Amino acid sequence: MEISKTMEVVMASSKLDAGISCFDIETGAEQLRLKSCASPPHGLISLSERFFVSSQVRESSSSSSGSILHWSRDKPVADVKSFPAEPISPLVSNSDGTYIIGGGCSGNIYLWEVASGRLLKKWNAHYRGVTCLVLSDDESLLISGAEDGCVRVWIFDDIGRTAATHLYEHNFSEHTLKVTDIVTGHGGCNAIIISSSEDPFEYVEFFLILLYALVWRNISQVWSLSKGKLLRTIDFPSAINAVALDPCEHIFYAGGKDGKMYVVSLTGENTSASKYGMHIVGALSDNSNTAVTCLAFSKSGVLLVSGWEDGRIRIWDTKSKQIVRMLQHSKGQVSNVIVVHRPLNSASQTSMATQSSASKRNASLLPPLDKYVTSTDDNDDFKTVTASQPPLSRVTDALYCSSDVMKSQIKELQQEGSTAASQLELDRLRVECKRSLQMSEQWKKMHGDLHQFCADELVDYGRNGCAK
Repeated sequence: MEISKTMEVVMASSKLDAGISCFDIETGAEQLRLKSCASPPHGLISLSERFFVSSQVRESSSSSSGSILHWSRDKPVADVKSFPAEPISPLVSNSDGTYIIGGGCSGNIYLWEVASGRLLKKWNAHYRGVTCLVLSDDESLLISGAEDGCVRVWIFDDIGRTAATHLYEHNFSEHTLKVTDIVTGHGGCNAIIISSSEDPFEYVEFFLILLYALVWRNISQVWSLSKGKLLRTIDFPSAINAVALDPCEHIFYAGGKDGKMYVVSLTGENTSASKYGMHIVGALSDNSNTAVTCLAFSKSGVLLVSGWEDGRIRIWDTKSKQIVRMLQHSKGQVSNVIVVHRPLNSASQTSMATQSSASKRNASLLPPLDKYVTSTDDNDDFKTVTASQPPLSRVTDALYCSSDVMKSQIKELQQEGSTAASQLELDRLRVECKRSLQMSEQWKKMHGDLHQFCADELVDYGRNGCAK
């Protein structure tokens, strides 16, 4: 059986029309440059690692129109251009690429279904433009940040939303200016959330769904999320543009306007201190004195990719704390860096034109995203289906169909043809089928363990009875 080989690729974009650059994270070689792209911060995403989607910077601050571009993998020119009702800045998608969520300059949040392009839902989330969007690791919660300084946690899955009395679960209004970045850790509703802002006190705040911490310059307070109380204070020497959470969640990195990436401990004692301040255990810097604009970890969690104001991308080894590669994206500041997997196939790379034309013949394009909700009532209920695995207590027949049913659906889709939309649905069904089989194996193991336990108890009882 042939094993598909992949490589990790760093994708970077800027607010200038410099396109999207794709670099091999191991060698630094540029693999591809996607043309005609000027994306705002948090406006570049990978859609199931088969497509790339980017919102576009609006022509002027007074412009009421915007666009979203779609690229197929390995194709330098955008396939589809969508025109939403307003300029969109941040984008996020769920893991299997079923949905795209976008934040508008008016404070609205939009939810699109990828396969059909339908706008399923639009709601007013903030008083000013949305700047950040992120999903929790189980994709049950959506966290948004905005120019109004608010960070809100929205219920994204159907089970949680049905039980809720209102759409958002939590509202944090301690920031006073624009939220610049949000990241979340593992644990679903118990995850760590970290956000940064342009507040004049230069603070970053991080949350636990059970514990909430605000990091505010020169002010020491403690909060609890469930009770709205502050937990921890960290004083940064510089304003923070971007944050990245270590996969082990022991530390996080905060990229500052002073050109340093501060290393902050999440597990250290409150009395720990360094020359940078309480809880800050160190800093990474190349003495360039140019602002850090965005951060992303490699899939291995060892390499930290940083975008900078000077248009360069610096890749750090977090173990040695050294720069291992420096890449040039453009002359303007880098607004986004993401790390994705890309198939390693030298033949396809050397025959890109042939592959491009073949893909046009064999697969249709993703449909453009709708401008308006098709329903006459924006508040009509909608159904989201996520492929994330819920806890055992929430396993239902609706979430886990039998593997035979899923295999039948996969076969039907393959017979219908490999269009872009059906391929995404095919990928989703394969993920659900795999997880259903894993769940079946877990139940078999539990049954076997229980059977063995009962057998051992009977044998022990028999021996004890005979001994008496």
